[in-house]
Amino acid sequence: MSIRPHDDASLQRHGDSHGHGSRLGYRIGSLLAIMLTIVPFWLVMSGPQPAPGSTAAIIFGLALIQIAVHVICFLHLDTRSEGGWTLLAFLFTTVIVVVTIGGSVWVMLHLNGNMMPMPGGPAGPVR
Repeated sequence: MSIRPHDDASLQRHGDSHGHGSRLGYRIGSLLAIMLTIVPFWLVMSGPQPAPGSTAAIIFGLALIQIAVHVICFLHLDTRSEGGWTLLAFLFTTVIVVVTIGGSVWVMLHLNGNMMPMPGGPAGPVR
């Protein structure tokens, strides 16, 4: 029984047609992920910012950037891998999750305005 080394042709037959990350790509991704974690931590620990919602908006923006860094540097989702089907599946999943979470938050925020007032105030009559 002989063991033959993997060549490019055998990798193509097994469906492994996308490129794996290089050490430089992983290092850049790791440094970006660390920086995108340290900056929000510093913002929160340094105290309140001038505008009330500015810290939350900055943290949310950096979180979106960090998601993109993880998807590109570590998950290697791009249009080249498997003919773009992995990226398409990821985008479809993202849309479904955003619609589900956004719809749930929208319903919960509007429930209070659509509820009938209770007699006797918010807690109702005391018995």
